[in-house]
Amino acid sequence: MASQSQGIQQLLQAEKRAAEKVSEARKRKTRRLKQAKEEAQAEIEQYRLHREQQFKAKEAAALGSHGSSASEVDKETQERIQKIQESYQRNKEEILNQLLSLVYDIQPEIHKNYRMNGL
Repeated sequence: MASQSQGIQQLLQAEKRAAEKVSEARKRKTRRLKQAKEEAQAEIEQYRLHREQQFKAKEAAALGSHGSSASEVDKETQERIQKIQESYQRNKEEILNQLLSLVYDIQPEIHKNYRMNGL
């Protein structure tokens, strides 16, 4: 009976050691999966940054000439606005006087298409 009990004890101990080994293997597997996931995330992030840099370089190349032409257009527009304002300031008195003289200095005359008493 003692040998049976000893055999059962050995089996239980072997089962316990096997369960510990399985548990340890599962923990290692979980750690490896986490590590693989982190490495994959880092690789994805690195690839994303690389592609973003490529895109920005292409965008800068495509818009580089467009960006400078846009700034040139803005500059020319500002210069034109300045010239128009200067012209306005120079000529506003003269134009105002011309308009007022046309309004105040009315020369009454009969229109050339007006007919007097059937003539």
